[in-house]
Amino acid sequence: MSVRVVVPGQLYSYTGGQSKLDADGGTLGEVLDDLDRRHPGLRFRVVDEHGAIRPHVRFYINRAAATSLALPLAPGDELLIVGALSGG
Repeated sequence: MSVRVVVPGQLYSYTGGQSKLDADGGTLGEVLDDLDRRHPGLRFRVVDEHGAIRPHVRFYINRAAATSLALPLAPGDELLIVGALSGG
């Protein structure tokens, strides 16, 4: 099953500059695991060592907020990863 993943600029160093990727998995967590296999380190940027979504990251599945790694995805879904920006 393939899901389209839109990656924020903060993660381009992990994706080789790619902003859109395809990944496999039946849940948000499985998709992130698949991405991490092909782009090592990416998952740790968005999920902490306890398996919780980092506070500065938001996920959207087909434009609906996703707050759990257990949320299901279907073939053709779009996963948008959004990272907060800070600075002054």
